[in-house]
Amino acid sequence: RAPREPELVELLRQDVPSAVGIVWGVNRKRGNVILGDSYRTLWGENTLRDTLWGLTFRLSVPSFYQVNRAQAEVLYRKAVEYAGLTGTELVLDLYCGAGTITLTMADKAKKVIGAEIISAAVENARENAADIALKLAGEDLHPDVICVDPPRKGLAPEVIDAMVRMGPQRIVYVSCDPATLGRDVKLLAQRGYQA
Repeated sequence: RAPREPELVELLRQDVPSAVGIVWGVNRKRGNVILGDSYRTLWGENTLRDTLWGLTFRLSVPSFYQVNRAQAEVLYRKAVEYAGLTGTELVLDLYCGAGTITLTMADKAKKVIGAEIISAAVENARENAADIALKLAGEDLHPDVICVDPPRKGLAPEVIDAMVRMGPQRIVYVSCDPATLGRDVKLLAQRGYQA
């Protein structure tokens, strides 16, 4: 239980009257891990709804979401621009989170596939995406565009291998860490892709 739970809930509700719910997350892991592996709703809803690009998203606690809506719209508009979609492409969105980039590309491509496995252990997120990418590559999927928005650790080597095996014309890489972006762009350049 949360210490002094009723008082905590009341203070938070007073301080943020627009809140729709309060969820307690437990994280006992050391290191740069934000999300834990257990959650309990202390008050209200355990999901949040938000609108982005005219689309409504329902978000659970461990879901990744860009919280700055105005900047997210600018970022996703740029991702769509770099994807160069004409309405005929198959797009694969790895690390799609709540599907925000997937859905913003959906009406501009022929087909968009979003792939995500939400794992409470952030360390496993790269492995999960690698498993998905390898599975899709093994299914002889050949997307025209692959979009990735990986965690700060960047792409696992297996993800890069699987992406290259699928042979997309373009890869759109959204990053929150310039160091891992630089590393991955260099690895993709070694495989024939040009930034």
